[in-house]
Amino acid sequence: MFKILLIDRCHYTRKGLEMWINHSGLFPSPVLVTGLNNLFLAREHILQWKPTLVIADFQGFTSDIQHIQQLSSVINASKTVPFISLHSDEHPEMSAFMDTFPLWASLSKTAPLDVLAQTINAALAAQEVSGPGPAATPLLTRQEEKVLMLWMDGASNHIIASKLRIHGKTVYTYKRNIRMKLHMDTRYSPFLSLP
Repeated sequence: MFKILLIDRCHYTRKGLEMWINHSGLFPSPVLVTGLNNLFLAREHILQWKPTLVIADFQGFTSDIQHIQQLSSVINASKTVPFISLHSDEHPEMSAFMDTFPLWASLSKTAPLDVLAQTINAALAAQEVSGPGPAATPLLTRQEEKVLMLWMDGASNHIIASKLRIHGKTVYTYKRNIRMKLHMDTRYSPFLSLP
């Protein structure tokens, strides 16, 4: 089974690509697709979940980071994995930065789906397929991802609990599980800038 990690700020792009990859029937083997809109979580997914392929559009994150070099920790985490860069428009600084890394491909988001499918197939074909093995699962559950997003937005446990309609102690448990799964040293770890 191939594991594909989609990193994109746009919810609709992530969900659209996830649905297309899962249901198009264009790929050689079953795939598990996980989409993320958080750079910290993306880096940890690459390091721990070990995807077969990473597809990312970093342009949406440029307003969230202090310097474009902060993206290097995410890209460096995927040194042994094919990396397909998507971009929605020409951004000279981003293009120059991405050219410093060994990317599998760089495609415009307006590229035809058959071109994207060929690129994904070529990247997957370059990877060895292991036997069925254990079931591949995402690093965090959907609920843990929701808690992490609200937590990183600065929401208190009470606000998180009310938005997700869960008990405050459950929020504490989710946060503890997130810290354990992501190997966070302290409860402030998600707020520290990427190295």
